[in-house]
Amino acid sequence: MLKTFGTFTAVNHTSFKVNKGEIFGLLGPNGAGKTTTFRMLCGLIPATGGVLNVLGFDLHKTRDEARRYIGYVAQKFSLYSDLTVKENLQFFGGVYGLRGKTLSNRINEVAEEFDLTEKLHQKSGELPGGFKQRLSMAVGTIHKPEILFLDEPTSGTDPVARRLFWQRITKIAQNGTTIIITTHFLEESEYCNRIMIQDAGRMIALGTPNEVRIQGGETPDNPLSMEQVFINIVLNSRGNANG
Repeated sequence: MLKTFGTFTAVNHTSFKVNKGEIFGLLGPNGAGKTTTFRMLCGLIPATGGVLNVLGFDLHKTRDEARRYIGYVAQKFSLYSDLTVKENLQFFGGVYGLRGKTLSNRINEVAEEFDLTEKLHQKSGELPGGFKQRLSMAVGTIHKPEILFLDEPTSGTDPVARRLFWQRITKIAQNGTTIIITTHFLEESEYCNRIMIQDAGRMIALGTPNEVRIQGGETPDNPLSMEQVFINIVLNSRGNANG
């Protein structure tokens, strides 16, 4: 896929495939192109060129159709603060085509799954940060999407909340939902089945966390933190590009 803004190339012919039920992480320094890649995959912005298929839909032609099968959770809380938890779930469930008993049942299911049952009648804007994240996840999954996009969903949460979040994510993936996630917490990449690292619009690493660790210079005699692995890969890529 290719994305340009005038003469600036944000994503430079990146190509990869994500498997069903996989947790796929997008990593990269600021300005790397990962957010642009993410937004193209979600159907939020069009690609400039290349082939872009999600769930068999050509996003150049059928973005609106594809969105019915896609769940999306933004980095910042983007639901209606003046509505209660239940009203948000009712509204967005309706947007995704859920009606009547089907919608009511799904509200009860996601409320239980994300521990929101006791908060259903509370205004969303009054929720603590952790509960806002849970509500965003509940809204993003209420229509049982085949693929779920998560844009830095653990930003601003404490380590305990992040661990609980990843337990939920792993369970969702085990039930067959494909997950694509961006994160700036490098240690979270260990929860992913595969990760991709981008820099300056180019893909510079792709593989399982262990495969990426090896690419970043880790050996049995030289264990590295994921942060050091990330730095090594980015600096090596920039050195090769400049060379």
